[in-house]
Amino acid sequence: MSSQITAESARRRTFAVISHPDAGKSTITEALALHGQAISSAGAVHGKGGRKGVVSDWMSMEQDRGISITSAALQFEYRDCIVNLLDTPGHADFSEDTYRVLTAVDAAVMLLDAAKGLEPQTLKLFEVCRARRIPVITFINKWDRPAKDALELLEEIENRIGIKPTPVTWPVGIGGEFRGVIERIAIDGKQAEGMVRYERSPGGQQLAVTEVLATDEAESQFGEDFTRALEESELLGEVEADFDQKSFEAGQTTPTLFGAALVHFGIGQLLDLLVDIAPSPFAREDVGGEPREIESGFSGFVFKSQANMNASHRDQLAFVRVCSGRFERGMQVTQAQGGRTMSTKYAQTMFGASRDTVEEAWPGDIVGLVNASGLAVGDTIYAGKSVEFPPLPAFAPEHFGALRMHDTSKAKRFRRGISQLDAEGVVQVLYSERRGEATPVMAAVGPLQFEVTLARLAAEFDVPATIDHLPYQLARLTDADGARKLLTAPGIEVFTRPRDGAHLVALPNKYRIQTLANDYPGLKLEPLLAGGQG
Repeated sequence: MSSQITAESARRRTFAVISHPDAGKSTITEALALHGQAISSAGAVHGKGGRKGVVSDWMSMEQDRGISITSAALQFEYRDCIVNLLDTPGHADFSEDTYRVLTAVDAAVMLLDAAKGLEPQTLKLFEVCRARRIPVITFINKWDRPAKDALELLEEIENRIGIKPTPVTWPVGIGGEFRGVIERIAIDGKQAEGMVRYERSPGGQQLAVTEVLATDEAESQFGEDFTRALEESELLGEVEADFDQKSFEAGQTTPTLFGAALVHFGIGQLLDLLVDIAPSPFAREDVGGEPREIESGFSGFVFKSQANMNASHRDQLAFVRVCSGRFERGMQVTQAQGGRTMSTKYAQTMFGASRDTVEEAWPGDIVGLVNASGLAVGDTIYAGKSVEFPPLPAFAPEHFGALRMHDTSKAKRFRRGISQLDAEGVVQVLYSERRGEATPVMAAVGPLQFEVTLARLAAEFDVPATIDHLPYQLARLTDADGARKLLTAPGIEVFTRPRDGAHLVALPNKYRIQTLANDYPGLKLEPLLAGGQG
């Protein structure tokens, strides 16, 4: 069995697509699925107006607003590998969801807008990947539009992030006049000696037309553009900007490609590169720092929970990353956090909102457990030798709002909806003695989380509600003694977080922290994980 586990693990490539909003993340997710022949046409190619065809954006609010609100999992076969692709929200307000996804992958594809370069959320995500030691491949997108100079973009990445770009492909033609690329390393065991020329497919929903041109043909067709690209590519070699597998896996370099996801330029090369160089699953450390070898008995952890993904499936799905061993549908597993055993009879694999029953899964795969009541985000499940993986920290909220339902006759539905959204991590649900259980307080990294909360309460639970914004901007953890002391302190509010029993102090500004420390010597006030910082 161990040899089969090793062989199946070696075939897996599990990665996330991450970026600043509007860099083209959902578009490239669709394009990768198209190149993997998992879909017959790309639903994102018409932009936000046609987003109802985007398989990874299944939520109605995502389709209406043209933004990714929640992460999505897609699995498909490509070459001799199983690709597990996780699309993530780009907006900073949903960075906690992105962070959780990054705990479940072995590599990441970072998208940069060729015209904008490094943006604030991009910088934060790079830091998260660095902290988690996740190798990053960079795809410079939208090269079919006016863009910054290619060498300038590389310099910006190295200077601002401290990671050296090693171009795998190099563009022929400036941004907006994209002719094709020079392949600087062999991809899929092959390397074009001249260049790969791109041509849009009619309508843009199918694969782009590519043609390999020999050097003399490229010079004849593209003249100065090709000559300049060839000279710049040779210059990169002289400054040691060539791909190296060890430095990539160590997080010291980021292999870089140029393309245009909307018209499918460079996507095939990206997918081939992922199969060629992205690491396969490896031993993960448990809470004690001991590695759980992939050949060990089954283990996995819940990195996401989602209910009501499909109107015909009014159920809850726990997304489990398989870390070791073989998962078999119907097997009995143990929940590390409570010691409870449970069956896995209803196990599924996901492709956006579409789901199919899965009989077995291997390290690197994502399995959806249906209606696995009692499983929470961050929980570990296992069979055989016990193991518990590190918990997923909650981000520090910066926005607070009191939630009020419009119709008190729907109180039971209201409580069920709030409990569900809290379990999924859509928002943090807090309660205080001052307001009572009838008025929970929502705590969020960004205000868009409030919009999602209200929209889902109305759509999924038929409970219209409103949120009254509160004058707090940050929170600190305290203990039971601190919560008791601060119960009547002015200008702040003490909350209990039912998901873990933690006591949170909500404050209007950082200066109030110092005054509390002066007024209550020895008071415990600890920071939570900063939103988006990992």
